[in-house]
Amino acid sequence: MDGMQLPAPAALTARYGAGAEPKPGPWNETISLLLSHRSVRGYRPDALPAGTLEMLMAAAQSAATSSNLQTWSAVSVNDPEKRKALAAIAGGQKHIEQCPIFMVFIADVSRNERLGEQEGVALAGMPYLETFLVAAIDAGLAAQNAVVAAESLGLATVYIGALRNDVPRVAAMLGLPPGAAPVFGLCVGYAAPGKESAVKPRLSQEAVLHHETYSAAKEQTLRAAYDEKLADYSKRYEMAADNWSQRVISRIGTIGALRGRDGLKAALRSLGFPLK
Repeated sequence: MDGMQLPAPAALTARYGAGAEPKPGPWNETISLLLSHRSVRGYRPDALPAGTLEMLMAAAQSAATSSNLQTWSAVSVNDPEKRKALAAIAGGQKHIEQCPIFMVFIADVSRNERLGEQEGVALAGMPYLETFLVAAIDAGLAAQNAVVAAESLGLATVYIGALRNDVPRVAAMLGLPPGAAPVFGLCVGYAAPGKESAVKPRLSQEAVLHHETYSAAKEQTLRAAYDEKLADYSKRYEMAADNWSQRVISRIGTIGALRGRDGLKAALRSLGFPLK
């Protein structure tokens, strides 16, 4: 976001923590913007400039798409009652109701299914897991382009993966056809005062970047170092004392923590994705 971009050494320290920074390399405003990313969960009610939604969509549609199949769509939701219901599905995330722009990104093979029907061609590859995976990846790539575009305009964003808590209900609310499924939401707007936290540290590059072959030899040591950094961040900005290991265990350690998403395969099949 404008005014928060840092020079390479400071930006790398903010993202990785002191002592874990990779060696600085080529640098420009785009890389600085990317490293300044943070999720924001509180928005001012201010309207955005005319055409903002359309420009974010233009950026989204400029993302890579597998074989130019363009198997994604987005639904902009403005109706207050729909937003309230979506916020409830997402576990009470009130920022869904606050933000000036709320979009739901859709893994959408229905458009190509209709193309086949209109052209009188049976698309034999449609029922397979690969086809859904391509659509979900397409949606993710498109949304990230929109996020970068929004942040370049000084706007704040946050993804809402919790819409997958009840994909049939979300699909029904949005009037999605068979072969279209919501994969996540996206809030866009101006951050409310006090809601714009610091850059959250990530795992060191040594933990995620492998050379020639995958190696987890140092993983436990690297994880311990990251746990310390994230615990410190949590105490300062999130009024919690948990570290990364604890967050992972909390998030995927029990079936209950999935908040209904353990039934996602059946839900997707009910929405027209056989997942063969």
